[in-house]
Amino acid sequence: MTPPIRSERALLLTLAGIQFSHILDFMVMMPLGPMLMAELDITTHEFGLLVASYSFSAAASGLFAATFVDRFERKRFMLVTFALFGLATLACAIAPGYATLLIARGLAGAFGGVLGALVQTFIGDTIPYARRARASGTVAAAFSFSTVAGVPLSLWLASLFHWRAPFVFIVLLVGVFFVVALRVLPELRHHLSREKRAHPFTDLFAVMRDANHWRAMSLSAMLIFAGFTVIPYITVYAVSNIGISQHDIAYIYLAGGAATLFTARAIGHWADAAGKMQVYRIVAFCAMLPILAVTQVQQASLALWLVFTTLFFVLVSGRFIPAMAIITSAAQPKLRGTFMSLNATVQSLAMGLAATLSGFIITQDATGKIVGYEHVGYIAIAANLLGMWFVSRIVMHDAHPNLPDVAPK
Repeated sequence: MTPPIRSERALLLTLAGIQFSHILDFMVMMPLGPMLMAELDITTHEFGLLVASYSFSAAASGLFAATFVDRFERKRFMLVTFALFGLATLACAIAPGYATLLIARGLAGAFGGVLGALVQTFIGDTIPYARRARASGTVAAAFSFSTVAGVPLSLWLASLFHWRAPFVFIVLLVGVFFVVALRVLPELRHHLSREKRAHPFTDLFAVMRDANHWRAMSLSAMLIFAGFTVIPYITVYAVSNIGISQHDIAYIYLAGGAATLFTARAIGHWADAAGKMQVYRIVAFCAMLPILAVTQVQQASLALWLVFTTLFFVLVSGRFIPAMAIITSAAQPKLRGTFMSLNATVQSLAMGLAATLSGFIITQDATGKIVGYEHVGYIAIAANLLGMWFVSRIVMHDAHPNLPDVAPK
């Protein structure tokens, strides 16, 4: 059931707030990398595990949630998961050392990964196909806002107080957005069947029997791999190799986030007007230039580095806007919640594998410089090219047959 037009904006902003909370929780770990490595006395491999623990846990919880997510009313399930995510983030804030922080990150990932799937499920269930890329662009602005405001503010709090301060800030945000979601999110029950299912894996097996679902999830995996092999180590590389000071790291996120605040919605409008597959291919092709730049450049001024990283944020994140509209539309509507949970599992697993792989490829030499980052860039390019190939093989169930987005069956 589509909400009235007058409430659609409030719905999307609320979903964007939930998205902002769990994206910031994941994003803030990466710029905190140099600080955590110094204060906890950990290596690049151990830091990679801190990033990956969130993702691997999200993958496991997404797979578990896929067995029952379509059996519950959407709003109640969202609120319970969001509250548990807040408690897990609080555990990150009070973790006394590396081992306990690793466990807390895993708990945060367990609930954060499910939240990402639920947000996309809400969009698929409430927003018509013709406006879905635009809606995805609005919610994707949460990523932009987390980089332009959330990450710099978190870094400022970390430098002013302690690395724990950003997690306390996120817990407060969860409290605020929980109250808003309680008032704004509609109850969604149309996916609930009156027929009693034979066993809890009925929906999961139904999703997995559809080859189109597998193609869409393959696109998800390539999207993530092309970004998250590179993203976790951008700040470490900038400080260690390019010579950017820890104080100036915030400018990377400020500039990139500010740019994507404008481009995310623009790409969404463009995708709805010109065709989601076509726009995805164009943006993905252009994204290869900044991927190469941030992984290959050895020397750059702060200004030039900001140009490279801003293009990286705009184009690498911009791919997700038409792609997620395509992936959401690839699901059979009655199985969308299960499919999106399974898709979130695939994304989280790809994210964890990407961060872990990068952590083992990248090393530090005797002078503290990062070695091997250029090889990570080549892997990202290969994944990006595979994603551009997969997208043409996806059929979107609720696309109008006259639109150019419908792939031949």
